[in-house]
Amino acid sequence: MDQKTIFLIIAGMAVVTYLPRLLPVWLLSKRELPQVVITWLRYVPSAVLAALLFPSVLSDGSRLDFSFNNLYLLAVLPTLLVAWKTRSLFGAVITGMALVALARLAGL
Repeated sequence: MDQKTIFLIIAGMAVVTYLPRLLPVWLLSKRELPQVVITWLRYVPSAVLAALLFPSVLSDGSRLDFSFNNLYLLAVLPTLLVAWKTRSLFGAVITGMALVALARLAGL
């Protein structure tokens, strides 16, 4: 491929990626959203994070793994408790990383 084609592909991908993010902000910036929508939107980051994390926690790549050999599943339970009690994403991440590191150090 020549340089012009590569540049056009990159520019097209940038537009396609940026446009869905820009349009809602641009169209809704002058409007007041109903309180029910604002409340509902507060849960979107948590839902996206759960959707990204749970497949890697609950599967070994090919099948669901709910056994006690699933190190990530064992680390998630106390991590969720810390996240719920402290309401701190940073604290929950540190807890989860520390638990996995300690379990691997212990040979689990």
